[in-house]
Amino acid sequence: MKKRVLSGIRATGRLHLGNYLGAVSGMLELAHSNEYETLYMVADLHTLTTPYDPANLQAMTRNVVLDYLSAGLDPQKSTIFIQSHVSEHTELFYLLSTVVSLARVMHLPTYKDKLKQYPNASTVALLNYPVLMASDILIYKAGLVPVGIDQEPHLEVAREIARKMNDIYGTNFLEPKRFATNGEYVPSLTGEGKMSKSVEGSYISLTDSLDEIKKKLAGAPTDSGKGEKVPETGGVANLLKFVELFEGQDKRKYYEEKYVGDGIRYGDLKKELADAIFKELKPIQERRKEFENSPAKVNKIIEEGAEKAKSIAKETVREVKEKMGLV
Repeated sequence: MKKRVLSGIRATGRLHLGNYLGAVSGMLELAHSNEYETLYMVADLHTLTTPYDPANLQAMTRNVVLDYLSAGLDPQKSTIFIQSHVSEHTELFYLLSTVVSLARVMHLPTYKDKLKQYPNASTVALLNYPVLMASDILIYKAGLVPVGIDQEPHLEVAREIARKMNDIYGTNFLEPKRFATNGEYVPSLTGEGKMSKSVEGSYISLTDSLDEIKKKLAGAPTDSGKGEKVPETGGVANLLKFVELFEGQDKRKYYEEKYVGDGIRYGDLKKELADAIFKELKPIQERRKEFENSPAKVNKIIEEGAEKAKSIAKETVREVKEKMGLV
């Protein structure tokens, strides 16, 4: 029997390189393996945990579906669906929340970080984000989750919930593990933190043109281009990480030697890097245009994905309700 995989990305705008390298590349790797049954969702319910524009939510959700398809996810190999189209997610979420303490979710570093970012959005939904995420995973009894390393605290909550449900009610949930990718931490173009859609100037979208990529890289902070030691943090370190991701380890080593030698010309580095990034994005953008021009085909993929996901989710909820004495 194939091992099951679940992952999802919030509908907060077009996907960027961080999403692509940190999650989608892992999704693709697992989808192409005969060992796994893969389910990939657009986490529109998770989008509601931070401020958003309701008028744009449908468009943003569809954009993630288009990004999935254009990146190479095949609906014949993977179930692609929208989270809110499978109502069992929220039903199981409530059942799981009965074994989670308030203190456990309040002390998560990710919760505290979001409160700093959105001080006026201290909602119960935000607090319960990791419990809903646990429901997303456990409802499909998924053992692997291809997500970035920043999601590890949430996965630990999912494992704890699985153990408690199994111990208290005799359920058979797996304890999910993170599937790591080479680009699991993609740095920000600003020189601080990771690439994020919520931080303007920090990211390159999968839909960006070569000129847009060049413009964004041009704004990335640098230094004189020469020193006794290669920086380990900041703008230069981040640029070298991008070189490694898109041009390879040997190219990064070349620039590191230049840095401690006769110096780096950042104009040349950024131009070469922009070309390398766009070379990877161009076929993605071409596939996206094909799907944008076939709305009926995309609608069918979304509908069929929801049906497949729901057939699994309904059975899990039925089992849990039976174990908890509700039926």
